[in-house]
Amino acid sequence: MSHPVRTFSAMPHRLSKSRYTAGAQCHKLLWWKVHEPLAVELQPNKVLEDRFDQGRQVGAIARDGFSGGVLIDLPYNAVTERVALTRKLIDDGAPAIFEASFLADNTFVAVDVLTPQDDGFHLTEVKSSSSQKEEHLADAAVQVHVLERSGIHITGVDIMHLNKECHFPDLSNLFERTDVTAAVQPLLNKVGWEIDAQLAMLDGPLPDVPIGLHCHEPYECPFMKRCWPQDPDHIMRLYSIGPKKGCDHLTAGVNRISGLPATQKLNVTQKRQIRAMKEGRIIVEPGLRKALEAFEGRLGYLDFETIQRAVPVWPGMAPWEQAPAQFSYHEANGDGTYTHAEYLAEGPKDCRPELARRMVEATKSAERVAHYSHFEKTRIKGLQDAVPELRGELEELEHKLIDLLPVVRDNVYHPDFLGKFSMKSILTPLVPDLTYSDLVIVDGLFASVEIARLLFVAGKIPQEEHDRVRQDLLNYCERDTWAMVKVLEKLRELASTP
Repeated sequence: MSHPVRTFSAMPHRLSKSRYTAGAQCHKLLWWKVHEPLAVELQPNKVLEDRFDQGRQVGAIARDGFSGGVLIDLPYNAVTERVALTRKLIDDGAPAIFEASFLADNTFVAVDVLTPQDDGFHLTEVKSSSSQKEEHLADAAVQVHVLERSGIHITGVDIMHLNKECHFPDLSNLFERTDVTAAVQPLLNKVGWEIDAQLAMLDGPLPDVPIGLHCHEPYECPFMKRCWPQDPDHIMRLYSIGPKKGCDHLTAGVNRISGLPATQKLNVTQKRQIRAMKEGRIIVEPGLRKALEAFEGRLGYLDFETIQRAVPVWPGMAPWEQAPAQFSYHEANGDGTYTHAEYLAEGPKDCRPELARRMVEATKSAERVAHYSHFEKTRIKGLQDAVPELRGELEELEHKLIDLLPVVRDNVYHPDFLGKFSMKSILTPLVPDLTYSDLVIVDGLFASVEIARLLFVAGKIPQEEHDRVRQDLLNYCERDTWAMVKVLEKLRELASTP
């Protein structure tokens, strides 16, 4: 079957802030974004849509801090009209222009806040992160370049971001500003030629860009699977290698775990992983039996799901602070059966006092409470501050906690772990008949977004959908604790096998 030959328009493509920063990360990433805008990798999931929604909320609140400001409230693609209205507002002396729009060097930018300053203008970029980050500088630099090319003299640039010291209900200090005027200056020298390079690249075929650290930083590329081999032996599957060390190996020509030199320094977990891969079997250390002794007695299993909002919503919360809104708890009865307790918040009010009370009551008879990773312990510490009337009981629960993750990581490796020790990575290799594949919600971030949607926009959700999503959330959290039950059963079996 023949395929039509792709032809490339002689008309240059137009860049934007987001396109420019994508191209600064990787030309291949930008090419796909422009030439395959409907690619499945680019379709926003609910987690990404939620981040966009929160970003828009932050932007709207930020505008309230600029008295007399005027918003360029036109469709994003109405470029000519946006640029013309911006010029008119500048000429009219507007005290602040939101989404001030400019087009130069075939690059369109909309500035979050543009304000007159001295003999020029001050540019403010609003971010929903809780700090100024290195990647914000390229974003600011392309805006300064386009505005300067449009005849607008920029006298200062700052990043307006969320303030970690802000706590609900006092949102008067929700934002802080970091001056990046000096930091942006060195980048301006290369913006022009980077724009030219990106536009020229877009007018040609898909560029050949080798994989490397840019695939992960500053953002993980959505097209990762197109470029990275899905090979269990790939060097990036080595436990705890991280993008930088992994890319160093790739640069040195070591693409596979099996290709690591004999002199390579490895930690004990990595050595266990390589041994399991070479022998094609699960490796169980003699220390597993001893490690499991701490899990005797009346044992419970606890898991949390949380909400995380850019603009805090409950007393004492800071921007992006994680607050528990759901838990699942299984407890062994000693006869092979289990009791299950669960809680999922309803409505926008602060659920933490009720959640804490329910959790304290459910766990009071347990001698130890198993969890997986430090997450639950951190959340319980947070609850001690949020619900001070239960501090004593919550501290008692904290002392009961025992982490199952180090037991697995330090004593067991199955080749199908693929270098990871999350519950979803280890569950099916250890317990083949138990997976997350039958669930609608299979990811903690997705669960967090769905909980927040039920709590804060419940009135806009049909009752049938509300009930279905609520049940999906309960099913997911319950699976997390039941997975711990079954993994521990398997570990005990492995420890008792000669």
